[in-house]
Amino acid sequence: MNIVLYEPEIPANTGNIGRTCVATGTKLHLIEPLGFSLNEKEIRRAGLDYWKDLDVTVYDDFDDFLAKNPNAKIYMATTKARHVYTEVSYEPDCFIMFGKESAGIPEEILLEHKDTSIRIPMIGDIRSLNLGNSVAVVLYEALRQNNFEHMRLLGQLHHHSWDEAK
Repeated sequence: MNIVLYEPEIPANTGNIGRTCVATGTKLHLIEPLGFSLNEKEIRRAGLDYWKDLDVTVYDDFDDFLAKNPNAKIYMATTKARHVYTEVSYEPDCFIMFGKESAGIPEEILLEHKDTSIRIPMIGDIRSLNLGNSVAVVLYEALRQNNFEHMRLLGQLHHHSWDEAK
């Protein structure tokens, strides 16, 4: 699985998403400009001690991302989508893209991906969920649809079951 953040602005959100990616064996793709620095000092200050374990790629812009991932199947998370995130079938190598906190994914990009745009249902006047929460909700659905395939083996290597602890 691949998570793509389009111009993320808030370092804590990206850090939270990075942790989720490490925990799930998911690749993280960041499209610049970022609203923060990824230098080692900033990462340490944010307490992101797992960042070294993260498979992360940074791109100059959306065109650079497309050029380096030419056959990517991309699902665009947006509040404007027709399809609920549970109504699509996620391929194990798909990309799930989320927009910047203040504005989401630009309209011109969404127009080119109407059929693969997804949304998380919400009630009331809430504009959107927190970015880290949105990523976790959709990513875990995509992983569930793929039977948590790569996570089972990795999980068995790293953790003991409750039965073994007794």
